[in-house]
Amino acid sequence: MPAKISTARLIVAAILAIFVYGVIAAMLGTILPSLSETFNLTPEQNGNIALAQALGLIIASVSAGPLIDNKGKKAGLLLGLGLVAIALFGLSNAGGYGSILAALFLLGFGGGIIVTAGNALAADVNEERRASMLNLLNLFFGLGGLVTPLAASMIGGDAVRLAYTAAILAAATFIFHATTPMPAPSGERGFKASEVGEIAGRGALWLLALFLFLYVACEVGMWNWLARHLTAQGIPEASALRILSLGFALGMLIGRVVVSRILIKVSAPTVTLVSAILMAVTTFWVLQTTDVTVAWVAVFLAGVAMAPVFPTTLAMVGDAFPKATATAMGFVITCGWIGLAVSSRIIGSIAGEDPKRLQTALLLLPAFSVAMIVVNLALRPLLGKRKAQSAAA
Repeated sequence: MPAKISTARLIVAAILAIFVYGVIAAMLGTILPSLSETFNLTPEQNGNIALAQALGLIIASVSAGPLIDNKGKKAGLLLGLGLVAIALFGLSNAGGYGSILAALFLLGFGGGIIVTAGNALAADVNEERRASMLNLLNLFFGLGGLVTPLAASMIGGDAVRLAYTAAILAAATFIFHATTPMPAPSGERGFKASEVGEIAGRGALWLLALFLFLYVACEVGMWNWLARHLTAQGIPEASALRILSLGFALGMLIGRVVVSRILIKVSAPTVTLVSAILMAVTTFWVLQTTDVTVAWVAVFLAGVAMAPVFPTTLAMVGDAFPKATATAMGFVITCGWIGLAVSSRIIGSIAGEDPKRLQTALLLLPAFSVAMIVVNLALRPLLGKRKAQSAAA
């Protein structure tokens, strides 16, 4: 007889999965200063490590959907959490650049599966309150991103201890999921080849994908490079990690709470346009200061500005593609992960051997934010046209 499925336990399972993903999303930027010092890594090698994690995310985002639909969300979550735990234990025992590269690729691959399966699980818990549930998950992603650098600052930025702690968290979450009854697989594939032609010809799809590409490049640029940049400017490592945690991560957390109310009255395209404008201003400001207090304020406001962009962009995808939502959303998310890969490689290449050149390399963030403004303005008429067509129908 099948075990009874508890809705409350499913919600907890989804929250724990996304919390773990939040923890590992902030992991690389948090431990880069310690890894760089221990293994004498250059900024270019840091960029390659971030690229490896991004490639793992990209491959996972392409392959996880069919796996989850065919084998079930539980199988996806267990696979993702297992890979993340293995990667973190491997990172704790890394002996050099090559092993760090491999561990971060595996970490990205496992994380990509977790974020897909966790969101899919939460989305099906209560279809009538799907948006509320996904917003709740975003809060716990932000909480995970806040905890990682804060914990690192308390233990002196020790990469080994932090990776071990995160590995134990992932393993404990794995056990919770293994003992939680979950719905059987639906038998439906998340990707349908017959829908490709229909959605690929829509300009809105490509603009939404480009918008998320630019945004993820900026967000991950902050997570992966902010602490390293601040330490290169003379700010103590512990203070830099606290700025990342209690500045950027906290700003994203608070921003998502606030914007959930704003979106009731203000349209998604307008919210993302304002966010892009504020991102351009705040990311440029972050690069102009070496004062700890001013840096915290600028980073916090950058976090608030970025907070609504990812979930609100996915909401715009759902509105624009009501008949092929999964296919369109998968494509847009994949383009977002490509933004992660590209930005890290560019930033690392520009910085080269000199950490102080990160200030110049990170000008990519305000530049990409300005590009987001342009894309948003081009996208708005297409979304408005779609809304008018839906109303007429």
